[in-house]
Amino acid sequence: MAKKRVVVLYGGRADEHSISCISTAGVLNAMDTERFEPIPIGITKDGKWIVGGEDPRGWNLDGGELPTVKITPETRPVLLDPSLGKDGFLVGEPGDLGSAGNGFDSNVVNTSDPETHHAVTSLGHVDAVLPVLHGPYGEDGTIQGLLEMMGVPYVGCGVFASAACMDKHFTKVVLSAAGIATAPGITVDARNFTAADVLAQIDEAQLTYPLFVKPSRAGSSFGVTKVEAADDRETQLDRLTAAIAAAGEHDWKVLIEQGIDGHEVECAVLCAKPGDEPEASWPGEIVLDHQDDDQFYDFDSKYMDASASHVEVPANLPVSVLEDVRDVARRAFKAVDGAGLSRVDTFVTPDGSVLINEINTMPGFTPISMYPKAWEATGVSYTELITRLIEGVLR
Repeated sequence: MAKKRVVVLYGGRADEHSISCISTAGVLNAMDTERFEPIPIGITKDGKWIVGGEDPRGWNLDGGELPTVKITPETRPVLLDPSLGKDGFLVGEPGDLGSAGNGFDSNVVNTSDPETHHAVTSLGHVDAVLPVLHGPYGEDGTIQGLLEMMGVPYVGCGVFASAACMDKHFTKVVLSAAGIATAPGITVDARNFTAADVLAQIDEAQLTYPLFVKPSRAGSSFGVTKVEAADDRETQLDRLTAAIAAAGEHDWKVLIEQGIDGHEVECAVLCAKPGDEPEASWPGEIVLDHQDDDQFYDFDSKYMDASASHVEVPANLPVSVLEDVRDVARRAFKAVDGAGLSRVDTFVTPDGSVLINEINTMPGFTPISMYPKAWEATGVSYTELITRLIEGVLR
């Protein structure tokens, strides 16, 4: 049987660019190459699609430096022709990106022009796409819409679920309509706010401190600030202003959520084939290893400091509570019209109540990421997980 050719998209324009690169290294190294022929396509930080260059299989976090997709002398530009569908992935020549890599050579035009300076050739038939992209321009419905227009099967949630879950504000709206509890909070516009008005909204919503201020449409804990209660009003206003400004660097829409006293528990959901009932892994917990009351699970804890935290699956909670988390995760996945995979992040309070924190439609696949680790602990290996996800969309 001929191998299925699978485009693996990585990098992208979002803040999570480097995490996508590390996730892709894990995916490519775990993919069953007896069944699939991976075609890695990188997307630079300024949005150029390329093949060639540095092999992402060798990327890791051991050196402490985050990898990025860069244009090299061997790099070839990738062009898309949506009208050709699965045959619409085309490539130019290395020189087509120009010596600075800042745009296509002006002599390169479309394939129908016989005077084309450099021939644009087909990358070959593509059976499916695995978009290992995190954050905006990859996990928010944009790539999904493009692939829908091309008629190319792809792994993961569709346009609506991707967009709704990328925007944490609208995640809350959808889940609330489905009767699923979320962390209490408010949404503010970082482009036009006064700290006094925000403080009044916090008081009106009866939010208790500490608060977490975060971008509504960003991931990997970028721009997240923990705000403690202050002894005086001016200090509180200053803290809120600084936190909203930090979040506003990543998104003008900012969430201010009440800190939840309890366990942060994450559950991996899998629904590889459209129409199947979603499966939920044993829930896991990120355990912070530094004894610091002010620490939370920020970017460095997730990716840059291996001693900062570790994953425990299943989480150290009663089985009945773990089953409740699995049930809520499945319900939330269905409420947002999820497909393929998602990681549903929850809070479990001391009384056993389960609240949804957020839903990640393309969760991290790095060597220390919860999603593959949770499924491994549930009996599904990394390679089997990727195989099921790809085969589920092949048609």
